[in-house]
Amino acid sequence: MKIALVGAGQRGMIYSKHAYETKKADIVAVVEPEDERRSAAAKNFGIPSEMQFKNVEDFYQKGRIADAVIIASMDQDHYQQVLDALELGYDILLEKPISPNPKECLMIQDKADQKSCKVIVCHVLRYTNFFAAIKEIIDSGELGKVITIQHNENVGNYHIAHSFVRGNWRRSDLSSPLVMQKSCHDMDILAWLVGSEVKKIVSFGSLKYFKEESAPKGSSDRCLTCKAAGDCRFDARKAYLPIVGSWPASVLTQDQTEEGINKALAEGPYGRCVYRCDNDVCDNQVVLIEFKNDVTVSFNLSGFTNKISRTIKVMCENGEIRGDDSLNQIEVTKFASNAIDGFEQRIIHSGQPQGGHGGGDVALMDDFISQMETRSDNSRSSITQSVESHVMAYAAEQSRITGEIIDVDALKSRLRNS
Repeated sequence: MKIALVGAGQRGMIYSKHAYETKKADIVAVVEPEDERRSAAAKNFGIPSEMQFKNVEDFYQKGRIADAVIIASMDQDHYQQVLDALELGYDILLEKPISPNPKECLMIQDKADQKSCKVIVCHVLRYTNFFAAIKEIIDSGELGKVITIQHNENVGNYHIAHSFVRGNWRRSDLSSPLVMQKSCHDMDILAWLVGSEVKKIVSFGSLKYFKEESAPKGSSDRCLTCKAAGDCRFDARKAYLPIVGSWPASVLTQDQTEEGINKALAEGPYGRCVYRCDNDVCDNQVVLIEFKNDVTVSFNLSGFTNKISRTIKVMCENGEIRGDDSLNQIEVTKFASNAIDGFEQRIIHSGQPQGGHGGGDVALMDDFISQMETRSDNSRSSITQSVESHVMAYAAEQSRITGEIIDVDALKSRLRNS
């Protein structure tokens, strides 16, 4: 199988490397505007110079030269790149979000149907053992129907500083709002677990902390020249130098040495003071959701946690499910009749995952290749299944901005008819 890569950043390289290193596909072309990344990808996959492209238009001029394309470019670029790929008849593995604009998401879905092409969205959580086990418990009916869910996305304070304050996804106009870019994953997994479309959404959130009024006294705009850096946990040297060669230090430069990192911090965006960037996305957000089957959900997105994890509590008629994906542990409890009687409980360890996102990255790529080989239509994360989560995230952001409760069916109707 031949695959072309559009966007040789972290996400695109994870999927491509797995396909290439497991000998399930050849990576035959790369499109990447940054010279360093494009060269690194070409070297990694043995891509000849004539198949290395700085812009996607030159790549598409070649016609259909592969079986499929991975599109892992910036959020705002997805829409046109996907439409042009579909026009050429490419099947697509598309990094989330599909598009920051839900109308564009619907138009991509329509175009894929029209061209009979597959678009599989990188909602990797559906492919983790952790969430698959929770889904299996819910669907078994052993605890009765789901009544309500509490779900937390714990972004990790260093992760939000890296990606959403200093990094590529710091501004809504350059990428998308935080709830879309980061949490369409979570909207998707909630809709999948609940097994229903959404009825209403309301949301609250803000950029509360990562702004200039929170900066230490005497601080400057870059960490390397800051007199207050020694007492600041967001000093970029503390964030990146101890983890040279690993994410997120690996994002800064191809030169993963102390000298290379320091040069990147002196010259690039990741050496900026987190309190003096041009970021505008939320650092905290709460979303309340009512599904059409009457299940209610409270979702909390926060950059003020010590580690990156997702924690969930599913409350059912006859018991509850608690889980922490950082521990790969799920606790299933059946209710007792009173406070002193014993109750039935079991602990499920979903297993040590291979690869990122709890094993979801690897399992998603394997599924994509399998779908291409068998021409099957049973992917867990097809464009048809994935659009709902993007409408949910868009509705949440609209509610946050306007203060209104969003009727999701009415929103979909407006999007379809606009």
